[in-house]
Amino acid sequence: MCGIIGYIGPRLAVPILLEGLKAQEYRGYDSAGVAVLENDEIRLIRSQGKIAMLEERIGGEIGSATIGIGHTRWATHGRPSDINSHPHLDCKNEIAMVHNGIIENFVELREWLTERGHVFASQTDTEVLPHLMEHYYHGDLVEAMTQTVERLHGSYATVALCKHEPRKLVAARRDNPLIIGLGEGEYFFASDMAALIQYTRDVLILQNGDIALITEEGVTLYNDGKQIEREVHHIDWDRTAAQKGGYEHFMLKEINEQPWALGQTLKGRISGDASAVDLKELDFSPEYLKSIQKIAIVACGTAYHAGLVGKNIMEKMLRLPVEVDVASEFQTRDPLVDRHTLSIIISQSGETLDTLIALRECRKRGSKIVAICNVVDSTIAREADYVLYTWAGPEIAVASTKAYITQLMVIYMLTFYLAQHMGKADHAELRSLISQLYRVPEAAQLAIDMNDARAQELSQRMKDQSSAFFIGRGMDHCVALEGALKLKEISYIHAEAYAAGELKHGTIALIEKDVVVLALTTQSALQAKMISNIQELQSRDAFVIGVTMEGNEAVSKVCDTTLFLPQIDERLAPILSVIPMQLFAYYCAVVKDCNVDQPRNLAKSVTVL
Repeated sequence: MCGIIGYIGPRLAVPILLEGLKAQEYRGYDSAGVAVLENDEIRLIRSQGKIAMLEERIGGEIGSATIGIGHTRWATHGRPSDINSHPHLDCKNEIAMVHNGIIENFVELREWLTERGHVFASQTDTEVLPHLMEHYYHGDLVEAMTQTVERLHGSYATVALCKHEPRKLVAARRDNPLIIGLGEGEYFFASDMAALIQYTRDVLILQNGDIALITEEGVTLYNDGKQIEREVHHIDWDRTAAQKGGYEHFMLKEINEQPWALGQTLKGRISGDASAVDLKELDFSPEYLKSIQKIAIVACGTAYHAGLVGKNIMEKMLRLPVEVDVASEFQTRDPLVDRHTLSIIISQSGETLDTLIALRECRKRGSKIVAICNVVDSTIAREADYVLYTWAGPEIAVASTKAYITQLMVIYMLTFYLAQHMGKADHAELRSLISQLYRVPEAAQLAIDMNDARAQELSQRMKDQSSAFFIGRGMDHCVALEGALKLKEISYIHAEAYAAGELKHGTIALIEKDVVVLALTTQSALQAKMISNIQELQSRDAFVIGVTMEGNEAVSKVCDTTLFLPQIDERLAPILSVIPMQLFAYYCAVVKDCNVDQPRNLAKSVTVL
């Protein structure tokens, strides 16, 4: 959830720490802090609020340090405040630590440490870490970290700095991401690659149980008490991919990157004549395919909405039952998953902890697992049997756009792939669908061009509105859920999505004059019923914005205004119909002067429970 940065090398540490925190501010922005070793003392500066406030507080106060750690926080234990900000210190101000995750037994550990004379300053779970390190430190930083993490229940990525070993950093990781950037005589820690690409493209990705010791001479890794080696990964992101590139906000940049991202997702996965899907990442045997009796899709938030679209298209084409679960709820029940279930786990970051726990539950029950992820070698990607990467590139804005749309693309490709190999679809029909899927990136660009200015114009209606509604039937309802989520998470306008057929069952009581309703109508078999629902809204003076295919006059004439989509097979419509709603949400947030890229109380990757 939070963002970690660490540096050791010949350069001044503070500018690198601050830049690394800015690159990860989307992970949390309640507070931030840095700790550096200067003149044989740990210097700590922290601030509630955004990193700009920390930068202002630092000023020129810390100038010569060449080793340090930093952190940007999304609050879990303890409200946002200076004192609850990371890094945290031990009693003697000799050890500083940053941490991402949740220490589930911190109350027990805090009581145990207090009984031994330790004094705590914050309300955070993290503060037990430097006090445990102080308790176990007897001249060996790695050994102190080893004994400390043995006491922990929960999840963590943590880095420690100690005044008694002034040219060392030590880190540990379990269930929260932490990577090491490898430079020439300099090394970096970070929670993700966005913080490092301006310095290095070669990284080590720590895995569960790893403890890392970094000096200027190199990196030494340990796991289960033994020294180990990990593969060095080369990241080929373009540095500008993590910058705004002339757009006012990352979110708008990423909306406009969607045609490119869809093309990247398709690349190499469609045959040359666009007649077949070729997922080389999968090697399902014919016997296994015959054994599949059910598909389970598990995800959170936006990825869950992608899964709902997946349920609709998979059940239509594969004629298999598909269950979709919110990951946090999946783990609270006794799911009907076994070796005859194919489990599909969706997570942009590959580190969403609720989703990771669900993956492990599916594995325990004997299910094969396909992960759909964007981040290479993330935890979920490593623990799945198979992984289908979306190749969307870095997504910086908290509100997901291109990650969602590329998840949909992968879901469609996986569906078509299974249909091919399971003999579940008419060959000519499938060939036509795949051919149209191949043209989706071009259609996505048209959808942006057709709707950008209109969405901006319509956003003016929302400046003083407090609520909006989204309705649809079938797959349109799934996309309506995502449209409503986008609007409320970045503009703070109350937005709800409903299956249109539910209007009569209570929802219509909320409709009054000029309330804005977006009505998705892309499915021809459901169009007559949707038109009836729109007319019900019109009779109560709602302002109805239709979302439908270009040229659909039957829908446009019953709406107050209409956002059109380029013509495409309606089964593929969810990939395009979300685009005008993303643009509408974005411009509504701009009109209301909201922080588009960093909406309040949210973080990009939810790595805590």
